Amino acid sequence: MSLPPGSVIRGRGVAARPAGRFAREETRPEPADDDTPVVAPETELIPEQIRSIISRNQSPDIPFEQSVNPYRGCEHGCVYCYARPSHAYLDLSPGLDFEQKIYTKPEAAAVLRQELSKRGYRCSPITLGANTDAWQPVERELRITRQILEVLAEFRHPVSIITKSALVERDLDLLQDLARDNLVHVLVSVTTLDDELKRRMEPRTAGPRRRIETIRILSAAGIPCGVLAAPMIPGLNDHELENILAASADAGARFAGYVLLRLPHEVEPIFGEWLQTQYPLKAAKVLSLIRQVRGGALNDAQFGSRMRGSGPLAALLAQRFAAACRRHGFTRESEAALDTTRFRVPAGPGTQLDLLD
Repeated sequence: MSLPPGSVIRGRGVAARPAGRFAREETRPEPADDDTPVVAPETELIPEQIRSIISRNQSPDIPFEQSVNPYRGCEHGCVYCYARPSHAYLDLSPGLDFEQKIYTKPEAAAVLRQELSKRGYRCSPITLGANTDAWQPVERELRITRQILEVLAEFRHPVSIITKSALVERDLDLLQDLARDNLVHVLVSVTTLDDELKRRMEPRTAGPRRRIETIRILSAAGIPCGVLAAPMIPGLNDHELENILAASADAGARFAGYVLLRLPHEVEPIFGEWLQTQYPLKAAKVLSLIRQVRGGALNDAQFGSRMRGSGPLAALLAQRFAAACRRHGFTRESEAALDTTRFRVPAGPGTQLDLLD
C-alpha cells in the first residue's frame, strides 16, 4: 500500500512511504480524492540475527558511552523521530515502514551476556531507549527488553532508561533490585500535556497523564526518575515546557532535561508534510520559528547546537528551562551518577572460579 501525500492512517504517525536517501528510484502515487482516514496496516515483525548488541557512542554532546537497542523501527509512530532515517540503511522507507516493519533481536540478552563476560570489558552505564523505545507495544509479547534487564541485574550493571511507555512499570521488580545499588535511573519522555496533539504526533504512545502517572509510580517505588521534555517544537508545544516540568515534579521526578526538535535527513520532509496535513494554519509559522533556532535552516547537525539550537529564541528556551529547574529543585540527568563499581561477571557453567588465597 502506498498512499499519496496528505493521507492519514488511524494509529500511524505517517501514511506515506517516501524513499530513503539511498534509494535509486521512488514511486509517487496520485493525490487522494479525500482525506478519509485509512485503517492502519498490521505491524510486521522481522527477527534479526545479530553478532553484537552494545553500540558505542563517540558524539561529544550525548551523555552516554554505550547503548542497547532491542528493536529497529518503532510502533509508537512519533512523526518527528530522529531514528527514522535508520530504516533507509535497510532499503526501507523512513516513513510508514519505520513504524510498521519492526526488526526484533530475539538473541539480544544472550549476546549481551557474552559481551559483558569478555575479559577486556570496561563497565560504563548502558542506555536503553536511546534510538527506539525499548518498551514499545511489541515488547508486551516479545519481552526482549525484560530479558536484557535480567542480564544487567545479574551482572550488577548500571543502566539508564529513556521511554514514553507505561509498560516499563511491568519491570518494576527488576528496577527496584537495580535501584537498591544505585544502578538505574529512568527518564520518562513527555512531549505534551495536550491529548489531541499527542494523538496526532505520537499515535501509539501512552497518553500525557499516563506518562506522568508512570513517573509517580516509579518514584513511589524508589526508582530515581526524571522527565525529558522532548522534543520542544517552536510554535507547537514549546509553550508547555513549564507545565510539563511542574506536573513531573509533582509526580516525584528528581531531574529533568529537554531537547530541541531535530530534523535530520528524511525526517525534515516527513515532518513538514505532517505539519501541513495536521496543522495547516500553523505550519508556516512553526517552520519559520524552527529556522530561527537553526540558523536559517530546518536542521543543524553540528555537535552542541543540534540539541539546543542557536539564536535568541533558543537562548530564551534554555533560560526558561533553567528557571523551571530551579523552581522545582531539579538536577540535570548527567549529575545522577550511577555506580559502576558493583559490576561483576557471575560464575556460570564452565566458568573457572578465581583461586582462593
